Formats: sequence, C-alpha cells, structure tokens
Amino acid sequence: MGLGGVEWAKWWPWLAGGGVGLLAAAVFWLKYAHFDAKQLEPSQRRRQQAATLSVIFNSLQALVKLIAAVATGSVVLLSEAIHSTVDVLASLIAFIGVRAAAEPPDDEHPYGHGKIESLSGFGEALLLAVTVVFVVIEAANHLLRPVAVAHVGSGSWVLALCAIGALIVGSRLKKVGAADRSLALLGNGRHLVIDSGISLTVLIVLQITRITGWNFLDPLAALMLAVWMGWTSDRLGRQAFEQLIDRRVSDEEIAKIKAFLTAETRIISFHRLRSRLSGAVRLIDVHIVVPRDLSVVDAHAIADDIEQQLGASLAPADVVVHVDPFDPNVAEPL
Repeated sequence: MGLGGVEWAKWWPWLAGGGVGLLAAAVFWLKYAHFDAKQLEPSQRRRQQAATLSVIFNSLQALVKLIAAVATGSVVLLSEAIHSTVDVLASLIAFIGVRAAAEPPDDEHPYGHGKIESLSGFGEALLLAVTVVFVVIEAANHLLRPVAVAHVGSGSWVLALCAIGALIVGSRLKKVGAADRSLALLGNGRHLVIDSGISLTVLIVLQITRITGWNFLDPLAALMLAVWMGWTSDRLGRQAFEQLIDRRVSDEEIAKIKAFLTAETRIISFHRLRSRLSGAVRLIDVHIVVPRDLSVVDAHAIADDIEQQLGASLAPADVVVHVDPFDPNVAEPL
C-alpha cells in the first residue's frame, strides 16, 4: 500500500507514461506549433491556434492533477489525472489532425486531407475507451477495500482551478470547432467543458468524504466518471466513424441544398444529389437539368454560378455541378 492508500506500484507505468507524454507534448509544441499563420486561411488559423491552446492547457492540467493524486491518494482524483493525461494525447492527435488537414489537395490526395481530422476524433474515442477499463478496475478494487483520502485541501484547490480553466478553454474550442466544422476540436471542446463539471463533482465528493469519513464515495465517484467517459467515447467514435464511411451531410444542410436548387428558376430539375464530409469540408455534387436549346456556354455559366453560391452558403465546401439537357422521355420538370 502506497502513499494515501493507493497502490502506486500498480500505477507507475501510467504515471511514467504520463510524464513522458507531457514531456513529448512540450517538445512537440516547441518544435512544430510555430507555423506561419500568414500562409493559412482565417478558419485554418483559428483551428491551429485552438489546437495549440488545447495541448498547452491539457499538459498543465494533467501535471498538476498527477501531483495532487500522489499527495491525496484519492482514486477518483487519480482517475481524473489519468483522464487528463489521455487528454494530452488526444490534444496532440487533434493538433496533428488539424495541421495535416489544412494541407491543400495534391496529386495523390485530390480531395484534400480533411479526413485526418475524422481519424483524430476516432483516435480520441479509442483512448477514452481504454482509459475507462483501467478506471473501472481500480475503482472496483477500492470499493471492495476502501481507503482513507488524505490532504483533501490541496486536492480541492487543484480541482477548482482545473475546473475553471477547462470551462474557459473548452468553451473556446467548442466555439471554433462549431464555427469551422472541425470534429477534432469540437470533440476536444465538449470533452473539456464536461471535464469542468466532472472536476467540480469530484471536488464535492472529496469534501463530503472529508466531513463524513465515507471513503466508499471516492471509488463510487470514479465509477460514475468512467460511465461518462464511456458515453463520451461512444458518441465521439460514432461521429468520427460516420465521417470515415462517407455519411452524407446533415438533414438541415440537405434541406438547404434542395431548397436552393428548387428555387433556381434557370434549371428545370436536379437529381443525383450526393454529399459527404472530409474533415470540415463539405463535398457536394449534383446533376442539374437545363433546356435542350441552351448553349454550352450558358449552361456552363449557370453551373458555375450554382457552384459558387452553394459553396459560399455551406463554406467550407467543394461543389461540383454536372449539366444534363432536358429529355422528356427520362426526366420531368419539378
């Protein structure tokens, strides 16, 4: 039995891995985070800056929580520390994903590199799932053999500061992720905002444990934390998987596209509307039907205009419009 009743011999690989991960995060940021912002579009610049902020905050948060876990011996605080260490890796994955996804299309990747962001989200979901297993095992051991929690005061200050920081940083990431349609940043932001609430819950549990001496509350709270992490892992994993298998864009966006095309008076009808996501970019293609007597130049001008208008309304988006001449034998006007 180690400091504060926690069997640290079982956890030293996690703690050592966390220390190495934090060091790697610092080295990675110092080496790669200083990108040339002038070469990026505004949305790409915002995502890069938000991803960098996430790496820095999660590294600091994980470090102070690991120190507090050693000092208090709290299994729920230890679970939070491990969770935050996983967040560091998730932030690095998001940083790499956002940075790589910003690369322009090339000969080998004509549709760009946006799906790297989807892979980032899926990687974070897997990391969370692995963490849940270890937290459940440790919490179950402490439910069977409750131990006293020490130095609650220092742990409480750490949790309070981390909760405030996570709320601020998470809100920023959610705002950027929603505005720029970045699954990696949106997942990270949601993660941090809920982390703030979890930290406050853990803080309350520690205070109740200190006052009542009910040591079983500590591992019970850790199990509740594991349930939330499992739910988050499932939700984020499903979102990322849907993007990876080319699910169409949202119902609202499909309705918006159809409404625009239906209202377009220069075309007779449209068909073969297809869409998918590549990171934050919407990839859309559709066939429009125009009068048979329309010249190629005029038909092409209409297609170009539709591409530009749809692309602007769904930005960032890549829209391709194919022109078909009206044939009364195979098509009917809207």
